[in-house]
Amino acid sequence: MFPEFRDLISKLKNADPHFSRLFEQHNELDHQIKRMESGVESAAHETIETLKKQKLRLKDEMYVILKKAEAAAKSA
Repeated sequence: MFPEFRDLISKLKNADPHFSRLFEQHNELDHQIKRMESGVESAAHETIETLKKQKLRLKDEMYVILKKAEAAAKSA
């Protein structure tokens, strides 16, 4: 996820508790979805789709934070 922001992600995970929480929630959802899709955990298709949408919203929110941090770093 966002390989172009690898360094910035590392910095934000340590410096920004909100970003760190978003990142962890995104990873937890990713693992949960993979378990459900592989059959390790049973779930209805609608449940998986709902989780995927939550994961996408988290990713979108992280992207906004990353772009703001990138802009702030360039202007500093």
